[in-house]
Amino acid sequence: MRFPVFSVALAASVLSSFTMLAQQASLRGRVLEAATGQPVAGCEVYVRGSRQIARTDSAGQFRLDQLEAGRQQLQFSSIGHEPLRTEVTVPGAGEVVFTLTQRQQQLREVVVAAPQGRFGPQRLREVEGTAIFAAKKSDVIVPENLVANLATNNARQVYARVAGLNIWESDQGGLQLSIGGRGLDPNRTSNFNVRQNNYDISADALGYPESYYTPPLEAVKRIQLVRGAAALQYGTQFGGLLNFELRAPEPDKTVSVVSRQTAGSYGFFNSFNSVSGTVKRLSYYAFAQYKRGDGWRPNSHFDSKTAYADLRYQLTEKLKLGAQFTHMDYLAQQPGGLSDAQFARDARQSNRERNWFSVDWNLFNASADWKLTPRSNVNVTAFGLVASRQSLGYRPNFVERTDNDAQQRELISGDFRNLGAEARYLTRYELGASRSGVLLVGTRLYRGYNHSIQGFGPTGRGADFRFVEPAAGLSAQTSSSDYRFPNHNAAVFAENIFYFGDKFSVTPGLRVEYIRTRAEGTYQVIDRDLAGNIDTTRQFSQVRTSPRRFVIGGLGLSYKPTEQRELYANVSQNYRSITFSDMQIANNSLVIDPNLRDERGYSADLGLRGEQQQWLTYDVSLFALIYNNRIGEIQTYDANNNILRYRSNIGRALIVGVESYAEVDALQLLGLNGEASRWNWSAFGNLALIRSRYTASQDQAVVGKQVEFVPVVNLKTGMSGGYGPFKASVQFTYLADQFSEATNSPNSPYMANPERNSAVVGLIPAYHVLDASVSWERRWLKLEGSVNNLANAIYFTRRATGYPGPGILPSDGRSFFLTAAVKW
Repeated sequence: MRFPVFSVALAASVLSSFTMLAQQASLRGRVLEAATGQPVAGCEVYVRGSRQIARTDSAGQFRLDQLEAGRQQLQFSSIGHEPLRTEVTVPGAGEVVFTLTQRQQQLREVVVAAPQGRFGPQRLREVEGTAIFAAKKSDVIVPENLVANLATNNARQVYARVAGLNIWESDQGGLQLSIGGRGLDPNRTSNFNVRQNNYDISADALGYPESYYTPPLEAVKRIQLVRGAAALQYGTQFGGLLNFELRAPEPDKTVSVVSRQTAGSYGFFNSFNSVSGTVKRLSYYAFAQYKRGDGWRPNSHFDSKTAYADLRYQLTEKLKLGAQFTHMDYLAQQPGGLSDAQFARDARQSNRERNWFSVDWNLFNASADWKLTPRSNVNVTAFGLVASRQSLGYRPNFVERTDNDAQQRELISGDFRNLGAEARYLTRYELGASRSGVLLVGTRLYRGYNHSIQGFGPTGRGADFRFVEPAAGLSAQTSSSDYRFPNHNAAVFAENIFYFGDKFSVTPGLRVEYIRTRAEGTYQVIDRDLAGNIDTTRQFSQVRTSPRRFVIGGLGLSYKPTEQRELYANVSQNYRSITFSDMQIANNSLVIDPNLRDERGYSADLGLRGEQQQWLTYDVSLFALIYNNRIGEIQTYDANNNILRYRSNIGRALIVGVESYAEVDALQLLGLNGEASRWNWSAFGNLALIRSRYTASQDQAVVGKQVEFVPVVNLKTGMSGGYGPFKASVQFTYLADQFSEATNSPNSPYMANPERNSAVVGLIPAYHVLDASVSWERRWLKLEGSVNNLANAIYFTRRATGYPGPGILPSDGRSFFLTAAVKW
């Protein structure tokens, strides 16, 4: 690893020296608030027709260098102020003062000020902070701009404008987020690098990248989603980046309070309360949330509590320090899975009363942002996780088998202790009159330590998370294990945007990665006689160490014939390591290949995105993913001819498709939306057409079959509109048939035999769902209402092998929610 590290450091030194060359005209300015004369900090200043950008400091001052002499158009953008466009002559005579007009912070005005236009989704700029997103397929969701059910974290509504996502729906309260796409397993969003404020929040980014914690959408300012090419900066997941940017402290108030109270069907209640403000150099933001519900099905009760604190201190004009802490815990009862016959008879039924799931999550973060020069920034972030998850229940392979209090339950306990640090350096430089660039170099150090115990739980019905000795008689399992998984990761990465004029840019990137995963522990296998008594107990020890070093690279191209239109393309290598749940977890419905290998492959995008005269925004792209050693599941049988899933490296898969999104402002299109109009009306469509096939496999039953979790048609469409403070939206979702495993078995061979039917294998039939929401806002008061699954469709999105199944997990039927929110 010495050579790549030395090369990247040398490149940083050489390229940053160009900031001292090719000096042209410069402009010094100061931005003040018109009414008060106070400086406006954090205002973004754009030079139209170029890629120049600056941000004002705490004194409202900024500086732009390497400008061409003559007249230049500037655009000023600041939260809480009206946008400003003006012209100046460069070079100027001393410091030029600009004034911004304060405005009321209403939702419609925020949308007007959005960099990507008045309506539709936003996209990440080429450079944001110390990150490069040039030529990458990206989406930005602003929850505050949506007319949707935020209290339940309703992913079906929130991510409707992101093309091609496959969403698993597992609980009414939105406690966990499960999204995938392009053939990625949606389970707990494990194929994305999931972050909050740009630091990891999953159980273990490499060893166990499942996200048990999802930030409350009422606290989220922006959701950033970047597809596979993000692997160069954020890690090696095939899915890319999913980052939740939480709300920042209020910059112009000492105290600001928000309180949102929601009540809904099936005993749902959500209370969200936050406080925010700035006192001199200290800024703060904190929230507390309590959520409960009884669920659409019996045995689905949950209680959840989340708290968050964010402190930021402006130590100097160029150095800002920050610290954040997040706590979340919840206890949820699991109603279990259903067989196909049970689902057809009554999708709301449950035959599991003793299954429970508990999570305790604690996240820590400290950061420093240092502005070295007007063109160079450094960000350093240290983060940690102290967390646990526990699952307890009766989980036989045959989902129709009845349960009783006398049977022992299975208990799985996981403890997570992770530490990490990331450092980034970004600089802008000039290579002459018509060539410039942006260089980003960074490094990552990470250590994960996970302890997983699987064994026998107590009898009874309560949430009693204690390990007990195996007893005679029937039990839900025949084995137990105790494993430790220490993981280490070190990486260094670099990306550079080379600008060739104002229209064309090339962005190469490189990531050097070291991963060391280790599994050390013991597991027991218990043999019983026909009466269920323990016959023999066999114990095995296991140690597996897997160090690997590799380099992945990528290249992005961007061509902008106009400011409103961009043709982009990118290709990058991807890599995904096996997880510790792949190494050793006893599951009555699942058998794991002990010789699993890491996945490798490529992802590529070619797309056109832009806007048309403020009435149309669009993004249409072709994509391709090539998976080698793809990990998947096939149907198999045990010694007693019971149906099981076998998890292994299935083979090589090719997934290609079209992802398209467009949104139309109907009133603008018809010429009816003048400046004085209080009406608004827009419609959107989001369509993904995907072809997926296994092109090679040692199992000939897999070759040519459709990749699991890939519906051929994935459609979301809807419209929103309103008059003045009143807004409404309606949304339609349709997904075609998809398979749950690689042999494309349409159903379990034992569907007619309840004693042998597992329901973990089979088709996930096509489904369609309709959602509607309304809102009304007046000064400090906002009222919201929503109906999820308006037509009361009966459907499911998942066949689970483990918790909270196994079996079919029905999605919720029609439900109603009302929210009252105040802000002062």
